[in-house]
Amino acid sequence: MKFSVVIPVYNESTNILNLCNELTEVLKNIDHEIIIIDDCSTDDTHYKLKKINNDIIKIITNKKNRGQSFSIFTGIKVALNETIVTIDGDGQNDPKDILKLASCYFENEKISLVGGVRIKRKDTKLKIISSIIANKVRSFILKDQCPDTGCGLKIFEKKVTLKFPFFDGIHRFLPALFNGYGKKTMFVEVNHRKRIYGYSKYGTFDRLYRGIRDIFKVKKIIKNQKNIL
Repeated sequence: MKFSVVIPVYNESTNILNLCNELTEVLKNIDHEIIIIDDCSTDDTHYKLKKINNDIIKIITNKKNRGQSFSIFTGIKVALNETIVTIDGDGQNDPKDILKLASCYFENEKISLVGGVRIKRKDTKLKIISSIIANKVRSFILKDQCPDTGCGLKIFEKKVTLKFPFFDGIHRFLPALFNGYGKKTMFVEVNHRKRIYGYSKYGTFDRLYRGIRDIFKVKKIIKNQKNIL
């Protein structure tokens, strides 16, 4: 079992060190690396990251704010391992669940992506409702059978991911794209924790609008791929 953990962060100075400490403890017996991409934070995230003294953790800083998708794919491209784990930098994903996803992934050679499904979500009602709407619309149109595409906790093949045409927002559609490219996916329930510090940096309605808009972009990508095959 070997993988690279990719963590995009933006203004998470109050959360990132705690997350790194948790990951170090959970993954102490696993062959891994951790790649943190600071998306040009305007708080002191950069200075907190400079305090990390761990050879396993690699820090990348975007020169300007490029968004979550760009940051995640930056991490994927420089990853040394062929298996990628993504986890949100706000601490709401539980690092212990990485082992659950990894077990499912490595024990089944036919599976190319395992995604988390957040249970008992610790978010605002508005955020939960908007997520439910987006998931239902996406699932109806793309038939990807993914209950929770917005969960940041996923494990998947690097080489497959880099075949996808990049667009801003692509990280939310990885399960649909894997499925559309003929790869098998699996989804398991994971813990979801209340955000201890800070607040979400992405607008609820803006994310909902862009998510629904991007569904048709993904549908076109999948259609083009099937035409090639």
